Formats: sequence, C-alpha cells, structure tokens
Amino acid sequence: MVIWHGRSRRLPTGARRKKFRKKRKYEMGRDPAETILGPDKRKIIRTRGGNTKVKLLSSEYANVTDPKSGITKKMRIIDVVKNPANIDYSRRGVITKGAIIKTEIGTAKVTSRPGQNGIINAVLIKEE
Repeated sequence: MVIWHGRSRRLPTGARRKKFRKKRKYEMGRDPAETILGPDKRKIIRTRGGNTKVKLLSSEYANVTDPKSGITKKMRIIDVVKNPANIDYSRRGVITKGAIIKTEIGTAKVTSRPGQNGIINAVLIKEE
C-alpha cells in the first residue's frame, strides 16, 4: 500500500467526499528513513523532475558546531539522549531534526534532516 498525500476523503464536518478521480503519482509519499546509529548507509532516491534525494539510513558520525568558537568538527555519536519528535523514536534511538545526541565533546542538538539531506549536522548545547 502506497503512502498517499492527496486530498482527504472526508470534509471538516466528517461527511464523506465524493471521489472524482484516482490517485496520482505526484501525490505519492514514501516511508520515513528513520536514521539510527550504525555504520554509514545511504539510499539515493529519484524524486520528481529527475532530481535525487539522499536518505541517511544509519550513521556513526555528526558534524558538530561549537556556537562559541564557530568551529565545526566531525564527531562520533555515542548515544541518542532524547527525541522530542516521537517518544517511540527516543526508545529506539532514531535520529531526526531536533533530536538530542551525545557526542565525544558533549551534548548536541541535530539541526539537519538526515532522512532528507543524507547528513547529520548538530549544534553543541553542553560541553563535557
């Protein structure tokens, strides 16, 4: 079954809308990447207009920026501390934008979208 991002079958009142056409390819969605800790794995997907999208399936490293000095370093991710996007993601260790990760130099907040950009960028919150 395809994930569909088309018009809702119901009106705001709850009444059923009359179907006036079939599903279209441009209304199609995809399963989320759900990036986890592990050896680097990427998936390249062809998108609308022949463009490509890189989905990061798993990674061990993140580009962590120190806001005080402005220096960015590639650091190993030790653990996923918290993910406010979903309680289940916190338990499973899924990395999304806004997730709090523990790195070698301290705690950092993910600023990129790994499932869309194919990379993990983060900003240092607390140094160790």
